[in-house]
Amino acid sequence: MLDQDLKSQLAGYLQRVTQPFEMVASLNDSDTARQMLELLQTIQSLRSDMITLKTDGNDARKPSFSLQRAGASNSLRFAGLPLGHEFTSLVLALLWTGGHPPKVEADVIESIRALDGNFNFDVYMSLTCHNCPDVVQALSLMAIFNPKIKTVVIEGGAFQEEVAQREIMAVPMVFLNGQMFNSGRMTLEEIIARLDTGSAARDAEKLNAQAPYDVLIVGGGPAGAAAAVYAARKGIRTGIAAERFGGQVNDTLAIENFVSVMETDGPKFAAALESHVKSYDVNIMNGQRADKLIPATTPSGLIEIQLANGGSLKSKTVILSTGARWRNVNVPGEQAYKNKGVAYCPHCDGPLFKGKRVGVIGGGNSGVEAAIDLAGIVEHVTLIEFDTKLRADAVLVSKLQSLPNVTIHLNAQTTEITGDGHKMHGLSFKDRASGELHHLDMAGVFVQIGLIPNTEWLKGTLELSNRGEIVVDARGQTSLPGVFAAGDATTVPFKQIIIATGDGAKAALGAFDHLMRMPAVA
Repeated sequence: MLDQDLKSQLAGYLQRVTQPFEMVASLNDSDTARQMLELLQTIQSLRSDMITLKTDGNDARKPSFSLQRAGASNSLRFAGLPLGHEFTSLVLALLWTGGHPPKVEADVIESIRALDGNFNFDVYMSLTCHNCPDVVQALSLMAIFNPKIKTVVIEGGAFQEEVAQREIMAVPMVFLNGQMFNSGRMTLEEIIARLDTGSAARDAEKLNAQAPYDVLIVGGGPAGAAAAVYAARKGIRTGIAAERFGGQVNDTLAIENFVSVMETDGPKFAAALESHVKSYDVNIMNGQRADKLIPATTPSGLIEIQLANGGSLKSKTVILSTGARWRNVNVPGEQAYKNKGVAYCPHCDGPLFKGKRVGVIGGGNSGVEAAIDLAGIVEHVTLIEFDTKLRADAVLVSKLQSLPNVTIHLNAQTTEITGDGHKMHGLSFKDRASGELHHLDMAGVFVQIGLIPNTEWLKGTLELSNRGEIVVDARGQTSLPGVFAAGDATTVPFKQIIIATGDGAKAALGAFDHLMRMPAVA
């Protein structure tokens, strides 16, 4: 099950266990159960003085196993094998159950412990989903630290009948007390806020009490992280307010063109960004969505950022790095069948369509890469491209055209996504040359048509392009004095991670230069 290198690493991690706990397996005669037993026996053998294995569990979900700390009433269960992207989630769950402290702020742990009620979570994941571990780890941590929270982590491939019954067509998918709670990536702080209705007001009160910053960065993607590092290195008071640290890069799988880093993936890169920023004196405020920018009224005045939770932050300069999000195709049926066949992440949700017919909308690099990836999983892929040619790199186009289970429709306009009211079952498109309408039966469609800047909240405040991008000069300066911008939300061409990081550094230097030239306050 685990190679020798992985066993050695796991043995090293398990040395951090300080409290005894037991693993209780509920098994059947499936191959998955056999592998699960082998995995659990390996774990137990690596720390037999602290970890006990029992195989007499009688949980309804088989195969599954629970982690139970001695003398505690916590309830965390893994149904199916937590391998692939979820192996890290398993290791962390073992350590946390065994008393090793999580790398989470103390006030967050107290917020978890203070949650009152009965919270029974089922979280469905796939082993290839890079968005799932954040949700799995958050809900696992909550179950370990609050006995009123019960979490079951379910690997969809091992429980396909259950997945079909609940009509799960996207992961991560979370149910709370039997009702759908959330679909997609969600941070620990966001989950707590959903459960604790008073947390937003308390959070806003803390934010309002903060002293003004020299540089306040709005957005925590590559641009925002680079800006924070460069600003903090100048020794000035620096803060980041972000919805989720890492931003859109969290949804990227392979990163192979960031110079000096041969290969990595989005979540790892985002974690490295956050670790780098935390090595400096930067106040990171996660889970914060900006709602309004109020310019300074005097050359030496403060700029205000009002937040969606009612809080407010003030700063001498501001760097906007709010990034971008997936663009919708905006046709009937898209919103109705979102996460019910309409998907945006082929790496996360592709395995859920194994053996089925799917579509991809978009012929750029993202769309063609998605089609190539899906072709190895599903029965057939149909790519729909609005233009008269594919716009992806030639090597990708050549690869796509060589695949036997791919059909390409060029000069085609998607007109509707159809379904039965519960899930999608087809896609309609128009041949732009002839005007002829076509309908294709398919179980899912992946929308890959580019990005849209997260700048709606800035309309009427500063200059935006006709595409909604923040207009900046060579120094990252916007049309407002003291307000700078960087990354995918701006007019800078070529939306690339490496360009965003350079832009963030440039904007920070521009902000610092602005601070040096600000009139002194009497």
